[in-house]
Amino acid sequence: MERRTWFITGVNSGFGRHMTERLLERGDRVAGTVRKRGSVDDLKAAYGDRFRVAHLDVTDLSEVRRVVDGAFGDLGRIDVVVNNAGYGLFGAAEELTDEQVVHQLNTNLLGSIQVVRAALPHLRRQGGGRIIQLSTYGGQATNPGASLYHAGKWGIEGFMEATAKDVAPFGIGVTIVEPGGARTEFRFDSLQLADPMPEYDDSPAAMVRQAKDRSRPPLGDPAKMADLIIASADQEPAPLRLVLGSDSYRAVRAALTERLAQIEPQEAQAATTDIAPGE
Repeated sequence: MERRTWFITGVNSGFGRHMTERLLERGDRVAGTVRKRGSVDDLKAAYGDRFRVAHLDVTDLSEVRRVVDGAFGDLGRIDVVVNNAGYGLFGAAEELTDEQVVHQLNTNLLGSIQVVRAALPHLRRQGGGRIIQLSTYGGQATNPGASLYHAGKWGIEGFMEATAKDVAPFGIGVTIVEPGGARTEFRFDSLQLADPMPEYDDSPAAMVRQAKDRSRPPLGDPAKMADLIIASADQEPAPLRLVLGSDSYRAVRAALTERLAQIEPQEAQAATTDIAPGE
């Protein structure tokens, strides 16, 4: 098996941690980033020079570029860049503070965009590579009470899909990963909820207030999902989307089917706004 070098944001928990452990176990090199210093000291002690770790808050866009440049500078070639860092923010749009809105988009959208922008010059010069973007089924489907979370995920999916077309001539593949619910720290530890407004108590948005209920664990096995994300780097061409979890498949398929049903009856009407031949 070919050994690769990976750059992964947010390796201290969730999919980032699972992927890093598996990659190091099989002999790959990983350059990882963490927000909490010391949170992966066990991996550093176990794997030494094969595990490079840097402190990074992806909302610091200039620091993103410095860390990415440093990783390529120290390691030479990096084969796979994984945008994993992010968190959930749930609540009705009106319940969120301005600060929460800005921080959510800076983390889940602008931070991921900047990682890609920083990595692309290096990937082009080395003649190719792979970019893997962690998204969610919520990058294609929506739930009430998650408007800002969806805004970031729909935004990053649009950015990545267009970028995939831009960089394909350089041998750079792009994969957007859309997991369903998984038993990681994301749901119970990193997920943030807006302060509830009583006006929304009986609205659909109130459903997210139960998001941290541990009596209803998610279906997804994060270790199995991590294995498939890693395996996707071997696929040629790169799969543009990787749907993980039966709940994700059902939600994405239903959303796409509904979207088509909404626009297909408008085909004739849409054409009426074209400039007629000869006009």
